[in-house]
Amino acid sequence: MEDIISYLAEYFIPKLFEMRLEYYKNPTSLADFAMATKEETDKLGREILQASIVEMDRLIKELPARKRKWVVEHKADGRQLLTTLGRISFSRVLYKSKTEVDEAGKPVCSYLLDNLMGLSSNQEMTEDVMANIYQEAVQTSYRKAGEEATSIEGVSKQTVKNQLHKLKFPKSFQIPEVKKVVDYLYIDADEDHYHLQFKEKRGDLETNEYGRKLNGGITKLAYVFEDIEPEAPKSNRNKLVGTHYFSRGYEQSSNEFWAEVFEYVEATYDTTQIKKIYINADGGAWIKSGYRGLADVIFVLDEFHLSKYVLKMTGHMKDSQDDAIAEIYGCIRSKKKADFLEVVEKLKGCTDSEKIQAQIEKASQYISSNWMAAKYRLRKSESVKACSAEGHVYHVLSSRMSTQAMGWSNLGAGKMAHLREYYYNNGDMLELAKFQKEEMQAAAGAEEVVLSASAILASEKGNRSKMMMEYGKYS
Repeated sequence: MEDIISYLAEYFIPKLFEMRLEYYKNPTSLADFAMATKEETDKLGREILQASIVEMDRLIKELPARKRKWVVEHKADGRQLLTTLGRISFSRVLYKSKTEVDEAGKPVCSYLLDNLMGLSSNQEMTEDVMANIYQEAVQTSYRKAGEEATSIEGVSKQTVKNQLHKLKFPKSFQIPEVKKVVDYLYIDADEDHYHLQFKEKRGDLETNEYGRKLNGGITKLAYVFEDIEPEAPKSNRNKLVGTHYFSRGYEQSSNEFWAEVFEYVEATYDTTQIKKIYINADGGAWIKSGYRGLADVIFVLDEFHLSKYVLKMTGHMKDSQDDAIAEIYGCIRSKKKADFLEVVEKLKGCTDSEKIQAQIEKASQYISSNWMAAKYRLRKSESVKACSAEGHVYHVLSSRMSTQAMGWSNLGAGKMAHLREYYYNNGDMLELAKFQKEEMQAAAGAEEVVLSASAILASEKGNRSKMMMEYGKYS
């Protein structure tokens, strides 16, 4: 504390007055004054951090519990940490145990201050810096995230990549005290396609028979919601109610992905009160695996893909296209699949092009394989809601991962998809950074070296009394 007061009196306050006088000379330079003030307050912050850490190391050294178990090995081993205020430097004591030995039979050595602060031996930055990196990287790029890591100095994009590649995530939801009660629940699902630079390491991409690299990958997206309502009383724009997102890459199988989705549903909602759960999607194999074998779950084909394939079947009909579309929709809505297939044959008979006939056949097979899902989409039921998966895929995944020319590894894409999930579920990046801290193997006896509030207050009281005698009340 004395070092901080000395810094305030001898440097900070005079510097503040000096900057204020310069501003008075040029009142239009408020921006310069603000930036200079921030620079000095950041310096003050670093001084406070360093002085507090040094004081904590001194308190450990004076503890009776420490003296019983540990002896001083080195007195002043230096260490640096990058914080959002800038880089701080401090020294701490290395201790040797009086009672415990390692596997080689040598006395255990430990930096008790590092253990108390929860610092791993190779940790170079504090959690606030990591949180800044996550917050920027999830929205822009590794390079930009490195630049925004701290207010003074950045980190390399390789460091950002390394931090993201080793990310661990907590469970994506918390179990509420009281489960929600709803009549219907909705799950929209789709995937984003991204470009692979490599799968696991450079040069491991396979090629097809034409010599082209198989460099496509997908990230899965599903989100659960309760209803759709206007953003405002008179607004034409709608919003989803109670939305929760799930997004993963190849690190999680489709079965594991859906198991987590339905674990969330079971934990959050009283499923005995739900009449139906609707899955709105395009009919992909990984999506269909999500509802097979589950009672009261209905698959509904999304409007975009249904319309897309109907247009592929009728594009050659020219002036009669509207009539053909109406007939197809009529078959899907109220007739049998056999009636639909008769219409398909009629459409094929309206062209001599084998290419167009093959296109009609392929489109009709898509609708046939999702026949009941298409029927649910076209039936006029208030409980069936529109699907917004295409838009959500863009906002949640594509806007960051695939709309620009960028390549990923399977690991990097999976971590970014999961980070986007965390971001859109309003996750706290600082809490995520704290979650990364590995449970350190405490040195033997280190659990006894704990700074209690009473010990800290007693030390502060002693320091204050000494300073009052030496400097007076202005200290």
